Amino acid sequence: MHGVLQEVKNICSTLVHKKLVYNRSDEVGIVLFGTKETCNELAKELGGYKHVTVAHDIKVVDEGTSQALQNLPAGSVPGDFLDAIVVGLDMVIRKFGNTKGKRRLCLITSAQHPLRDPPEGTKEDQVDTIADQMKRHDIKMECIVFREPGVHHDAVMEENDRLLYQFRNRSVVKVVQVDSPTSLLGALKTRNVLPVTVFRGDLEMSSNFKIKVWVYKKTAEEKFPTLKKYSDKAPPSDKFASHEVKVDYEYKSVVEPDKVVPPDQRIKGYLYGPQVVPISSAEWEAVKFKPEKGVKLLGFTDRSSILRHHFMKDVCLFIPEPGNTKATLAVSAIARAMHQMNKVAIVRCVWRQGQGNVTFGVLTPNVSSVNNVQDSFYFNVLPFAEDIREFQFRSFSSLPSSSQPTEEQQEAADNLVKMLDLAPPGREVLKPEFTPNPMLERFYSYLDLKAKQPDANVPALERCLRRITEPDPDVIDQQMPLIQNLGKAFELKENPKKKKARTQDRLAYTAGDQAKPVAEPSMEKDGVLGVLHPPTENIGQIRDLNPVQDFEAMLAKRSSSTWVQKAIEEMQKYTTALLENSREGDNYQKPLECFAALRKACIIEQEPEEFNQFLTKTYERLKGDVANFFQLLSSKNISLISKEEAPDSDVTEEMARSFYLKQEAASQ
Repeated sequence: MHGVLQEVKNICSTLVHKKLVYNRSDEVGIVLFGTKETCNELAKELGGYKHVTVAHDIKVVDEGTSQALQNLPAGSVPGDFLDAIVVGLDMVIRKFGNTKGKRRLCLITSAQHPLRDPPEGTKEDQVDTIADQMKRHDIKMECIVFREPGVHHDAVMEENDRLLYQFRNRSVVKVVQVDSPTSLLGALKTRNVLPVTVFRGDLEMSSNFKIKVWVYKKTAEEKFPTLKKYSDKAPPSDKFASHEVKVDYEYKSVVEPDKVVPPDQRIKGYLYGPQVVPISSAEWEAVKFKPEKGVKLLGFTDRSSILRHHFMKDVCLFIPEPGNTKATLAVSAIARAMHQMNKVAIVRCVWRQGQGNVTFGVLTPNVSSVNNVQDSFYFNVLPFAEDIREFQFRSFSSLPSSSQPTEEQQEAADNLVKMLDLAPPGREVLKPEFTPNPMLERFYSYLDLKAKQPDANVPALERCLRRITEPDPDVIDQQMPLIQNLGKAFELKENPKKKKARTQDRLAYTAGDQAKPVAEPSMEKDGVLGVLHPPTENIGQIRDLNPVQDFEAMLAKRSSSTWVQKAIEEMQKYTTALLENSREGDNYQKPLECFAALRKACIIEQEPEEFNQFLTKTYERLKGDVANFFQLLSSKNISLISKEEAPDSDVTEEMARSFYLKQEAASQ
C-alpha cells in the first residue's frame, strides 16, 4: 500500500482533526503491521506477533497524535492483519477493561499477504475467538480493503477475504472494499453520527392494517462546524475565563426612544400591502394547522411516474420495529411485491405531535441481498405545487437547421460525454458513499495548520482532493484526440449582425502593474481542454473570453492573504480598460457583467470601500465619455454598496439610491 500511504495519512489525520473539534476527550492509538521492527506488549510478554509496532499509545487526541500520523513509515515486510487486530484489541482492553463506552478498531489493509498459522486450531477458529472477545467488550471494527483495479485475486487473497467476511457475519466488523485513492479517503467514517429515529409508530396501510416501523435519516448534509464568538476582554491571568460573548437585545419605542418596551407589550406584525397587520402568539397558534402524528398510505403508483428530479430534502429509511417478527414479515412481503411489480407507495407523514406541517413522499422498496439485513423502504419527500418551478425553454428542434448540430458535431459531443462517463461498465468512479466533501476535508486540514501556525496562508488543494474537484488528468491526456475533434467540429465565427469587436488588440491585465497583450484561447487550438482542465498558470489573469469566470477563479484560489485584494485590483483595471475602449455602447454588456461581479465579490469579501471608491472615481473620470453606460448601471440598480449590504460600508441606503442623481446635480 505504499502508493496510497499519503491517502492513509490524510484519512487518519482528518479523523483526528474532527475529534479535536467535536470530541476533544476521545482517545486514539496507532498500530502498524508489516514493519521491520516489532514493538508491542504481547510480543514482550508472550512472544510472536512479529512485525507489529505500536506507533502511538492510546491517549487523548492532541497535536502529537496528528504528528505521529504524518510520520508513518512505509512497511518493508509482509504484514499479518490478524496479529494487528489482536494487538489493537489487547491495547483497548488493557486501557479500558470492562468500563462502558464506545470503542472501535479501524483496519486499513490490502489483505494480499499470507497469514501465519495459529499455534492451536485453524485461522477460522482464531477469527471466532477474536470475534467473541470483541462482542464481550462491545468493540466494533471497520475494515477497509484497498486493491487497485486489475489486481489478480490469488488463493491468499481469497482466504483473507473469507476470514474478513467471517468477522462481518459475526456482526462485529464492517468490511468495505475500495479500488482508488479517492474512494479510500471516504471509506473511513471520520465522524460517527448516532442513529436517532425521526419517527416511531404505525405505518397505516388501512384502518385495520398497521405495521410498526422506525424511521431514520439515511442522508443529511454535513455542515461546517459552528464558529463561536470569542472575547479577549478577560484578563490574561484569569485561567478560568470562558471568553464567552453574550448578546442581549432591547426593544425601544419610536415615540419614546429612551423607554424599553417589555415583552408583554410587544407583538409581531406582518406586512399586508401597505399596512402592518398585528397578530398575537395566541392567534397565530389558533391559525396553525395541527395534524395528528402518523404515517398513512395514500396509494401505489408506477415507479416511472415519480420523477427523480422532484425528490427534495434528505432521504429517510423505513425499517420494521426491531424484534417485531410480524412487522418484519409484513415490511418484507410488501417491499418484495412492490419490487416485483415495479411500484412505489405514496405516503402522508407527520413525524411528531404538534408538527405544523405535513410531508408527502414516496416509499421505494429496498430489497436486501444479505441474509442478516432486513428489507426496508427508502423515503423521499415530494414537492407540492408551490414548490415546483416550471421554466419553459424553447425546444431545440424548433430552431432552423442552420442552428442545429451536424452529424459530425453530434458525434463529437457524444464521444465527449462517453469519455467523461463516471460509471463505465463494471466500475463506478466517485461513489457518493466513498467520496468525501473536499471543502470539509480542506477546512479541517487548514484548521489544524492554523492552530500550529497562526500566520499560515491557505495551502494549495491537495492532490487527492483535486481528483474529486477536477477531471482526471490521465483521462484527459489519453483522450486528447476526442477533445481536439470537438474543437474542430464547432468552429467559432464572427456574427455579422453585430459590430466588429476588437479581438486582436484587447489587453488582458496580468499580475504586474503594466498591461501586456495576451492571446485569447482559441477553440481550434486548445479544444475544450481549457474548459475541462484549465492550466494553473492562467489563474491570476483576467482574459477577454470569460473575465467574470477568471475573476471568480482568482478569488477562489486564495494562495495568500493578499490574493483577494489582488483579484479586485485586476478586475478594476480590466473593467476600466473595457470602458475606455468602448464607443457608443458597442461593448457595454461585458463591463456591466464585470461591475456586477465586482460588486457582489466586494460584498461577500467585506470590501465595500474598494467598490465604492472605484465606482465614484470611474464615474467622475468617464461620465462624459460613457454617460449611457452609467445610466445602464443605474437601471440595473448597480450603485454604491450600502451599510445594509455590508456592515463595513459608510454609505447609507439613501445615499446609494441617490448616487447617480447627486452626481449629475453636482456636475450641473
